[in-house]
Amino acid sequence: MSLNESWAARAARALTPNYKQQPVALVRGQGARVWDADGKEYLDFIGGVAVDALGHCAPALVEALAEQARTVWHVSNHFYIPRQIELAEALLETAPWARRAFLCNSGCEANEAMLKLARRHFAELGQPERNEIVACTDSFHGRTLFTVTVGGQEKYRQGFGPLPGGVRHVPFGDVAALRAALGPRTAAFIVEPTLGEAGVVPAPEGYLAAAREATRRAGALLCLDEIQTGMGRTGKMWAHQWEGVEPDLLSSAKALGGGFPIGAVLATEAVGRHLVAGSHGTTFGGNPLACAVALRVLRELRGGALENGRVVGERLRDGLQRLAAGGRLERVRGRGMLLGLVLKGVSAPEVAARAREGGILVNPIGEGVIRVAPPLTLTADEADEAVRRIGAALAAAPAAS
Repeated sequence: MSLNESWAARAARALTPNYKQQPVALVRGQGARVWDADGKEYLDFIGGVAVDALGHCAPALVEALAEQARTVWHVSNHFYIPRQIELAEALLETAPWARRAFLCNSGCEANEAMLKLARRHFAELGQPERNEIVACTDSFHGRTLFTVTVGGQEKYRQGFGPLPGGVRHVPFGDVAALRAALGPRTAAFIVEPTLGEAGVVPAPEGYLAAAREATRRAGALLCLDEIQTGMGRTGKMWAHQWEGVEPDLLSSAKALGGGFPIGAVLATEAVGRHLVAGSHGTTFGGNPLACAVALRVLRELRGGALENGRVVGERLRDGLQRLAAGGRLERVRGRGMLLGLVLKGVSAPEVAARAREGGILVNPIGEGVIRVAPPLTLTADEADEAVRRIGAALAAAPAAS
C-alpha cells in the first residue's frame, strides 16, 4: 500500500465522508508546487480553491506569521487589537467607498455577517419589513443555513430543511428579472462578480453597473460576494473595479489570508454603523495571527504580485485558449488567475485525473468545466508548463460517452 493509499484508508475510518477527495495526500508545498506523501510533485492549479494567492509557504507570510506568533496569538475582541485595526485600515484603503470593516474567520461567516447587516440596517431605520434577500440562481455564498439558502444551488440545500425564509432568486445576468424582483420589501441583492462554483461564469458586461443602478432606484443595498474574485484574483484588487461600481457591502476571505483563515466585510459608513455593540461578534475573528498574515498579503500584492498575476494570467489564458485547436476545449472563461475551461466531448473528472497523472492538479466542476486558480506569483515558465500538461491531459482523456 502506498502512503497516499494509507492516508486515504485512515481518512475513511476517521473523517465524516462529506468530501470527495482526489486520491493524493499532500504533505509539502513551495510556491506553485506541492508534493504528495509518495514524493510525487505537482503544479498546484487549485491553490486551496483560490486561497493560496502567493503560493505555498511564501517566505513573506512565513515571516509575518512567525513574528506575530512570538508576540501574541489571541486576546479576544473584548480589547483593542492593534493588528486588527491596522488590517481594517489597509483594507479600507483598497476600497475608497468603504468606511467600516468587520473581521471574521471564513467566507461563509463574512457572507452571514453581510446579510445580517443588510437586514439590520433597515430594522435600525425603522423598516423591519424590508428584509428580503435577492440572489442569483447558480450562485454560491457559503454553507451556513442562511448562506446555503441564499446560494442558488439546490444540491447544497438538500436534507437541511426547513430553511430560512425571505430569499428570492433571479437568473444570473438577467437585468430585467433583477429589476422586477426588487421591491419595497427588498433589503439587498447579493451577487458574485463571477460565479465560481458554477464553473467560472463572469457577469455579462454592464451587469454589475445595472445592478447598482437598479438597487439604488429600489432603495435596496448592493452586496458583492468577492470571496473568490477579490484580492487580485482577476487582475484588479476587487473584481467589481473592472466596472467601476461602488457597492454598499463587500465580503472577502479565501486569498485574504493567503492560506491562513480570515474573512472580512467592508461597508459604507451609512450601513456599517448599524453593526452596533452586541449585535454580532466572533471569538476568533480578527485575531493577531490572521491579521498579521493578511497585512503581509496586502503588502505583497501592492509590491508586485498583483501586477504579476495580471500579466502572467493573460499569458496563461492565451496559452490555454490555443488548446481549443485540439477540439476538446470549447473556450476559456474568466480573467487573471481565475479561469474556467469549458470542455467539449470529454468529461471534467477524466481530464482532472489525466492532469493529476501528468503532474498538475486542477478542479473539475460538474462534467463540463475545469477550474484553475494558480497563485498570482506564478512565473511565465510555470504558466507555459501548465498549458503543456493540461493539453496532454485533454488529449489523453477518453471521449465522453
